Amino acid sequence: MAVRTGPVAGAGGARLRSLTGAEPSAYRAHPLHSPERSYQETNCYTDVLIELLHARGLEPLAMLGHLVRMDFEGDQWTFFKPPPEDLEALFAVDIHEMQPYRPIPLQIEEQLARDRTLIVELDAWFLPDTAATSYRSAHVKTSIAADAIDREREVLRYFHNTGLHELSGDDYRGAFGLDPYPPVVLPPYTEIARFDSGSPATGDALRAEARRILAHHLAHRPRRNPFESFGEALERALPELLAGTLDDYHAYAFATVRMCGAAFELLASHVAWVLEGSAQGPLGAMDEIVERCKTLSFRLARRKAFDPRPALEAAAAAWAQTMSGLEESVA
Repeated sequence: MAVRTGPVAGAGGARLRSLTGAEPSAYRAHPLHSPERSYQETNCYTDVLIELLHARGLEPLAMLGHLVRMDFEGDQWTFFKPPPEDLEALFAVDIHEMQPYRPIPLQIEEQLARDRTLIVELDAWFLPDTAATSYRSAHVKTSIAADAIDREREVLRYFHNTGLHELSGDDYRGAFGLDPYPPVVLPPYTEIARFDSGSPATGDALRAEARRILAHHLAHRPRRNPFESFGEALERALPELLAGTLDDYHAYAFATVRMCGAAFELLASHVAWVLEGSAQGPLGAMDEIVERCKTLSFRLARRKAFDPRPALEAAAAAWAQTMSGLEESVA
């Protein structure tokens, strides 16, 4: 996708300061967000990076090697985020925290003018692309990456979930805590994404670097099979979870089986890209993990007593096969 910087024409003749020049109505998401995938959305931060890099003409498949380190953290699976050092090594993209000491729209405008952008945590209550979930119905923290802004006309184009979207007017004022909305109690967590740290790797060099990073993370994978830890925790949590509310189920499922399933589906796509289809054993094992996560999601959603051990034992065996197969393939 071509990259265009500087002011671009917006709806109704408005002028927006834009990072890519992309139009939401014409934007085509990366295949990692294809509707055919089991988990079209993964988590807000990773989804934002997938589309931000894709819109810059970079290949986000390269950044997913860290997912071999997915672990059960005691009450949830790892909330996965591509490490900044991986992004810099692969794409010459430098992402680090930024101090939000000025109005956020002003900071966005200034960074877009420098061919950079901000990744900002906002309230999904004001994000129109969440119409099916939280828009005007639930206050949920989520991350977006700004692509274009017109402060005068109060228009923001932003990457979120599976694509590029636009908000304006009341949503714009609400998202940034402008009048008539009360000011945000705490400023949002804000990161700057800079694209001037060098030249991104391409072609065979990109695959080679991604393979090196995959090997590094593989050497730091969990020492204990995480599905064994998850099984023990789920056994303890299941009675209370089944007696709880539907909201309890959704919160638990997102933090556990959905997070895990989305991670291993992404990891399978990464491995297929890095190893160019030469690791069929691990790919099949990761598909098994995804299927077992979906099975557990469905059984938990029914909120009736069931034995999760068969699915967890199958997932544990598939995890062991994945790790041993990757160790052999990457070596």
